[in-house]
Amino acid sequence: MNINEPEKLLDAIRTKTLKTAERIGNKIPYTTENGVFDDLTEKNISWWTNGFWAGMLWQLYGAYGNTIFRDIAEWTEKQLDRVLLDPIGMDHDSGFRWLTTAGASYILTGSEISKNRLITAANDLAGRFNLAGGFIRAWNDSGDGSAAGWAIIDCMMNLPLLYRASDMLNDPRFRLIAMCHADTAMTAFVREDGSVCHIVEFDPDTGRRLMSRGGQGYGHGSSWTRGQAWGIYGFTLSYMHTNKCEYLDTAVKIADRFVSRIPANGLVPVDFDQPEAPAYEDSTAAAIAACGLIELARCSDDRKYHSAALELLNALTESRLCLDGNCDNLLKKCTAAYHDEQHEFAIIYGDYFFTEAVAKLCGKETFIW
Repeated sequence: MNINEPEKLLDAIRTKTLKTAERIGNKIPYTTENGVFDDLTEKNISWWTNGFWAGMLWQLYGAYGNTIFRDIAEWTEKQLDRVLLDPIGMDHDSGFRWLTTAGASYILTGSEISKNRLITAANDLAGRFNLAGGFIRAWNDSGDGSAAGWAIIDCMMNLPLLYRASDMLNDPRFRLIAMCHADTAMTAFVREDGSVCHIVEFDPDTGRRLMSRGGQGYGHGSSWTRGQAWGIYGFTLSYMHTNKCEYLDTAVKIADRFVSRIPANGLVPVDFDQPEAPAYEDSTAAAIAACGLIELARCSDDRKYHSAALELLNALTESRLCLDGNCDNLLKKCTAAYHDEQHEFAIIYGDYFFTEAVAKLCGKETFIW
C-alpha cells in the first residue's frame, strides 16, 4: 500500500483505529508503552497534546460515521473541562486542545455546548496577548514573570481558534489579535533563508525583541523541522482566514527552505542542521509539513508543494507506518526534542496529522483549523 491509493490507506487506518478504540476504551494518550497507548486523563490532563486522539477520531467519524469514534471523542472533550477551569493548565496551545475536540464536534454535530467551550478557550488565548510586543505569550511560569516575554512558532497553529471565534461571534477582536501575532512572527521568527526560530524572547514591558532560543531543535540558529512544519501550515492557515498575501508569501518562503532539504529517502530528521550522529528522525514533522504543503499547493496554485507532500507521506507509509492491529500507534520514529533522553517513539500528534493528510487526499477531511 502506498500514498497513491489514499482511499485504501484511509480505510486501513479506520480499520486499525476501530480495533484500537474498541480495545482501549476511554483514554487520552500521548505515546505507547509496549505498543499500547498510555493515558494522561488523570496523570496530566492539561498536557498540550490531549486533543489529538479525539481529533483523529473525529476525522474518522466524519469520513465513515462509526459511533465509537464520536463517543470517545465526546468523552475526551468533557474531560478537558477541568483544564478550562485551571489558569495554570491553560496556555498558548488552546487551539491544539479545543479545535481538535470542541471545534470538530461543533462542525460535525452542531453542539452548542461544544461551541461554548471553543469560545471560552478562545477568550483565554486572547487574554495571553502582549500589547507592547504584539505577541501571544507561550508557556506559564511559577509567577515570577520569567516566561512573560516568551513566544514560540508553534502558536501559529493555535491562531485558527481565534479566527473561528471571530467568525462565530461576528467580532473582529479575536481575528485582530491573531493577525497581530502573525505579523510579529513574520519578522521576529522567520529568518532570511526561510528557516524559523523556535523560541523568541521579548521584553514584556517594552515589546523589544531580546533574543531567540534553540528550544526543541539542535541548537540556537538551527532548523528544527517540526518548527518549520508549524510555520508552513500556520502561515498558510492565517492566509486562508484573512487573505493577507504576506502570510502566503511567508509560508512559501518557509516551505521552499523545507522542501529543498528533504533527504533523498523522504524521512525527516529532528533538525536539518543536526550532526550526522546521532541522527534522530521525527515522523511528526513530516506529517505536519505534508498537511501544510497540501493546503499551500491549493492556495498558491503550485503543484510542487503537493508533490513534496506526497513524497513525505509515501516515505512514512512505506517505512514508518504500523497498520498492525496489535499495536495502537500509527507512526514510528517520532521525536519531541533533539536533546530529550528519549527519541524515535510513538507520539499521538504524528498519528493525527498523518490521518488528516490522508483524509485531505481523499476529500474526506473535516477541516478543523
